[in-house]
Amino acid sequence: MADVTRMTATEIAAVIASGEASAVEVTQAHLDRIAAVDERVNAFLHVDTEGALESARAVDARRAAGEELGPLAGVPVAVKDVLTTKGVPTTVGSKILENWRPPYDSTIVQRLRAAGTVMLGKTNMDEFAMGSSTEYSAYGPTGNPWDLGRIPGGSGGGSAAALAAYEAPLAIGSDTGGSIRQPGAVTGTVGAKPTYGGTSRYGLVAFSSSLDTPGPCARTVLDAALLHAAIGGHDPRDSTSIPLPVPDVVAAARAGATGDLTGVRLGLVTEFSGEGAEPGVLAVFREAVDALTKLGAEVVEVSCPHFQYALPAYYLIAPSECSSNLARFDGVRFGLRVGDDGVHSLEEVMSLTRDAGFGPEVKRRIMLGTYALSSGYYDAYYGQAQKVRTLITQDFTTAFEQVDVLISPTTPFVAFPFGSRTSDPYQMYLADLFTIPTNLYGGPGISVPCGLSEGLPVGLQIMAPTMADDRMYRVGAALESVVGTLTPPEL
Repeated sequence: MADVTRMTATEIAAVIASGEASAVEVTQAHLDRIAAVDERVNAFLHVDTEGALESARAVDARRAAGEELGPLAGVPVAVKDVLTTKGVPTTVGSKILENWRPPYDSTIVQRLRAAGTVMLGKTNMDEFAMGSSTEYSAYGPTGNPWDLGRIPGGSGGGSAAALAAYEAPLAIGSDTGGSIRQPGAVTGTVGAKPTYGGTSRYGLVAFSSSLDTPGPCARTVLDAALLHAAIGGHDPRDSTSIPLPVPDVVAAARAGATGDLTGVRLGLVTEFSGEGAEPGVLAVFREAVDALTKLGAEVVEVSCPHFQYALPAYYLIAPSECSSNLARFDGVRFGLRVGDDGVHSLEEVMSLTRDAGFGPEVKRRIMLGTYALSSGYYDAYYGQAQKVRTLITQDFTTAFEQVDVLISPTTPFVAFPFGSRTSDPYQMYLADLFTIPTNLYGGPGISVPCGLSEGLPVGLQIMAPTMADDRMYRVGAALESVVGTLTPPEL
């Protein structure tokens, strides 16, 4: 039998269903791969060896008993360390939650278990999902399997790197400003942000509550669609959850894989198709657009004039919400506690704990957000940013009256070397220049590999209307049918 770690999730599921390999054998193969390469990659913060093998044995037992199992039964999955997992460390990449073991599972994790997937462990990330490179993890950076001296994107670099390093066939990420799509682009993998409210935030440690969206990461569009179908849908425990069924993303991915886009109108975002990206990225993107037209798609230029204000609006809205959400990490109820010696006051314990527990980027954003929400500045900053958000939403609404989906490069540049942008926060923030508008709007977006620039992956982003997630999977699968999947060098 071929190396199962190099198989897609769909292929692995078929191998297990046919009896050619057991879920335990598949799981052990991935655990062995993690043991062989992750010391260099640092994609995982915690590997749950015993829990994974126990889950795999349960799948094998259910299959032996004749139970009808789901399409992903026995397939391993890695989970970004932003989702609570009962009894398994959940740190959010921060020292303030080091060794914290939640007493409950997030809805996403519950649905992964119900689907019969096997959770391998928790993946590395920028602290509290604040970053574009996974360099802000309190537990060290994650390397990009294409070049271990370069970043794997962020904040969910661990999940994307685990896929590219063949440590897992599936992974879960969360996307607040591009944290699924941007790592997907720079690691040559697929990353999908569902419609906001299409996947549950219950048990997702909050960064920005009006933006955070958990979603699937995979090496193929069909695999991402299968994972999306497994984790999506209404959750009454999440007040922002949409009480509608998940669009048939799996059927859309299968339809797109035929390579026929006849009648599909693609909107090329004018503001994102010219300056602002590396020449090599633009060249690869344009080749991909040409390929889509040869599949029958009609490409028209669409102007979204307020997209240029998305980055500053985001960096007022997201920090404002994070300054409120992170107030709960005070050293009193759970997590790290510093100065609890009977000498320091409660206020001093809180101050010492937060100073020791939070890293520099989290502190920066808390201060930005607290200032933006402060008396006398709320309307001038947070209020104005929300008005810009409305204008961006109107741009999307107008655009989707003309086209089925919008397309752009996913990131302005390929993976950059470690340390090259950490001294300039603005240059780091530019990594999410093309992904942020979708978060402000609330619609779905996906990044699909479209080629290489300077030997490094480039992603094409497909944006769809809210609750039309199936459209992006159809176009993404069609692109994949032409470009194929990208294979990184051997580690």
